[in-house]
Amino acid sequence: MDRVSPVRRSEIMRRVRSKDTTVELRVRKLIYSLGFRYRLHAKDLPGRPDIVFRQSRRAIFVHGCFWHAHGCKKGQPPKSNLDFWRPKLQANVERDSRAIRELELAGWRVLVIWQCEVGDLSLLQMKIETFLL
Repeated sequence: MDRVSPVRRSEIMRRVRSKDTTVELRVRKLIYSLGFRYRLHAKDLPGRPDIVFRQSRRAIFVHGCFWHAHGCKKGQPPKSNLDFWRPKLQANVERDSRAIRELELAGWRVLVIWQCEVGDLSLLQMKIETFLL
C-alpha cells in the first residue's frame, strides 16, 4: 500500500525528469570543465545517449540508480506494488542493454555513469578522462 494519496503520487512522479537531471548536469559540468565539448540526447542513436562525442564515436549514458535497477542502495526496488515495478524496471534494463549493444555494433564506445558514482568527483573525473582520451 502506498503511503501517499494517488494525487500526491502523481505530483511526485510528474516531477521526475528524463533529461537535464541534477546528476546529468553535474556530469556535463565536469566534462565541460575538462575541456571536452559534446552534443546532448542524440535522437538518431540507439537509446538516445545523454552525452555524445560524434567525432570520436563515444557515448555516455547517465543512469539513475533506481530507474535503471543498479545494484547499489539507491537502486533497490520499492517494497510495495512489485507486480508493477519488477517488469517495468526489468524492461528498462533490457532496453539499456539493447541500446548499448547496438551502439557498440555500430562502432561506438559506450560509458554508463551511475547516479551513485557522481558523489566522488575525483574518481568520476578519472573515469571520464580514461574513457575520452
